[in-house]
Amino acid sequence: MAAPWCSRCAWLLLVFIYSLYVMVISEEPTPGNEQHASVVDNPQTPAETVKQPTEERRWEATQVDETVPDDAAAIKPDLPVPDSVLTPTPPLKDEFQEELVVRPLHSGDIYASFQFRTVWETDFTRGSKVSHYRLFPKSLGQVISKFSVRELHISFTQGYWRTMQWGQPYLPSPPGAELWVWFQDTVTDVDATWKELTNVLSGIFCASLNFIDSTNTVQPSASFKPLGIANGTDHRFLRYATLPREIVCTENLTPWKKLLPCGSKAGLAVLLKSEKLFHSSFHSQAVHIRPVCQDGPCKTSSLELRQTLNVVFDLHASGQGKREWSLFKMFSRTLTEACPLASSSKIYIDVTDNPQEDQFELSPATHLLSQAVVLGDRRTFSVYDLTQQVTFGTVRSLNVLIRWKSTEGDMLRPLLHAERYVAGYGLQTGEIHTLMYNNHPFRSFPVLLLDSVPWYLRLYVHTLTVTSKGKDNKPSYIHYQPSKDRMRPHLLEMLVQLPPHSVTEVTVQFERALLKWTEYTPDPNHGFYVGSSVVSALVPSTVAMNTNITKEQPLFSTFFPTKEESSYFIRVYTEPLLVNLPTPDFSMPYNVICLTCTVVAVGYGSLYNLLTRSFQVEEPNPGLAKRIANVIRKMRGVPPL
Repeated sequence: MAAPWCSRCAWLLLVFIYSLYVMVISEEPTPGNEQHASVVDNPQTPAETVKQPTEERRWEATQVDETVPDDAAAIKPDLPVPDSVLTPTPPLKDEFQEELVVRPLHSGDIYASFQFRTVWETDFTRGSKVSHYRLFPKSLGQVISKFSVRELHISFTQGYWRTMQWGQPYLPSPPGAELWVWFQDTVTDVDATWKELTNVLSGIFCASLNFIDSTNTVQPSASFKPLGIANGTDHRFLRYATLPREIVCTENLTPWKKLLPCGSKAGLAVLLKSEKLFHSSFHSQAVHIRPVCQDGPCKTSSLELRQTLNVVFDLHASGQGKREWSLFKMFSRTLTEACPLASSSKIYIDVTDNPQEDQFELSPATHLLSQAVVLGDRRTFSVYDLTQQVTFGTVRSLNVLIRWKSTEGDMLRPLLHAERYVAGYGLQTGEIHTLMYNNHPFRSFPVLLLDSVPWYLRLYVHTLTVTSKGKDNKPSYIHYQPSKDRMRPHLLEMLVQLPPHSVTEVTVQFERALLKWTEYTPDPNHGFYVGSSVVSALVPSTVAMNTNITKEQPLFSTFFPTKEESSYFIRVYTEPLLVNLPTPDFSMPYNVICLTCTVVAVGYGSLYNLLTRSFQVEEPNPGLAKRIANVIRKMRGVPPL
C-alpha cells in the first residue's frame, strides 16, 4: 500500500511545480504583450491600428547600415535581400502617335497616307527580356527578342506606283511582298534564323512569306543600309527577299490593324475599311521596326514601330467623275474621336499648290497651318488636330471635303525615275533593259542600282552595258554574285553617275533555263515574275533639309534619316517583269490518258468479251397458229408439233 501512495504523491508534486513555473513565466513582459498593452492604453481607430505596424516594418526594412566592418562583412552569410529593400523598377515609357496626310494629285486622283508610330523606351539589343506590354504589340516584341532582330521592314503592295503621274511617295514599296531584316551580331546562323523568322511572320500577317527561301533571298553589299541606330554595317547580318506575285487582300489587312493600340475601333484606324481600300488604284501597307534615339546626344535608345498604309483613289473609281473628294466618299466613314491612347492625332491636307484657294476649296476650313520639308521641297499643310474637341464641331463628326475649282495644273516631273522591261523574241534568249531618268537640269548625282534575277534566267555578264546620252558610262562600283541552279539567285549591284537631264540605260542579256516538270507553277503559261529593281540615291534638294529630327515634325517627313542639308535620300522601284519560259505541253498527258483509255476500252474489252462469251443456238419462235395447235394437242395428250 505504501508504494502506490508514494507514486501518487510524486505525481502531485510534479504537477504543483509545473503550475508554479507557468505562473512565473506568464508574469514576465513580452514584446507582444507590451504592444497589446500600448494598444489598450491608447485606443485608436482600426485603420490607424493596422497602419502603424506596417509603417514601422517598412521603415525598419528600408533602413540599411552601409558602414559594415570588414570582419563582419567577411563572415556575414549571403542572406536573401527582402523585396522591400530592392528599388522598384520604373515602368517602361511608351508613346503612340497617328496621322493622316491627304495630297491632291495633278492627275485628279488623291493620295492618302496613314502613319501610326509607337515608341517604346526599351532596348532588346542588350538581351533584356520584357514581359509587360502596353502599347507595343506583344507578338512583334516576342519575335524581335527571340530572333535577335535589330531592324525589320516588311511591306505588302497591290498595284504599281506611277511616278510620272503621281510624283514620289512618302514611303516607297515594290509590288507584291518585300522583306528585309538586319540581325544582331550575336546571331550565329543567320540563314537558319532567317528561314524561321519568315515562317513566323507568315503566320502573323497571313501571307505567303513561307515561300521565301534561298532561291529568292540575297545579301546586298551596299544597298539597304540601316535606317535606325547602327553601330556597325556588317552585311553578313542582312537579308533581303521579295515575292512579286503576292496578292494583298483583307486577310493581310486584318492582322495589320490588330497591331494598333486602339485597333480599328477609334482614331484614324476607323477609316480603314477593306471594301474601299482595295477598290483603289494603289494600296500598300507596311511595318517598320528600328531602334531610334531618345534624346539629342543619343545616349539611350528606344524601339520604334511604324505602321504605314498608302492608298491612291482613282478619279473615276467613285463612278461620279467629279473632282470632289471627302473622307466619307473615300472611306465610307467619318471621324468622331481620336484614339484615347494617342498623344498626337492629326490630319494634314497638302495645300502647297493652292495658296489663294484658286485650285480647290477645303471644308471645314482650319486656321492651323504647318510647313515641312518633304522630298526636298517645302510643303504647306492645313492641320486638323483630333485631340481638340473644337475640330469636330457641334455635330461631333469630321468629314473633310475637297472641292476642285480648276482642272488645270502643272505636271510634276520627279527628279529621279526608273523603268524596266524585257526585250527579245523566242523562248531561248532575251535582254533586260533598265532605264534611269535624271530630270535635274544641271546637277548630276550617283545612284546605286540593285538587281536580283532568279537562277532560271542565266545572265551573260560580259554583255552588261551602261550608256548615257549615247556614250558608255563606266560604273564606279560593281558587285556581282553569280547564281547557283536551284540554290540562289543572281545579285548585281552597281554605282552609276547620272548626268544632268539624261537617260541612263543598263542592259544585260540572259538565257532561259528549262525547268523540271515538277518546278512549274499551276499556270505556267502565265509566266514567271522577276522582282523589281531598286534604285537608291541622294537627290539634290531645292531647299535646306532639316538634319535634326524633333517630335514637332510630322511623321511622314522623318522616316529616312537626313545627314546633309543639300540632299535627301530617295528609293525608287521599277516594275516587276513577267518572263515566259520554255514550257512543255502539259496537255499531252491528258491526251495520252484519253487515248490509252479508249484503246483499252475498245480493244481489250472486245477481246475479253469474245473469250468469255458462251454461244448457244436458239430456234426461231413459232407462229401464233402453231402455238395454238400445240396447246390443243397438249390438252388432248398428243405430242406437240
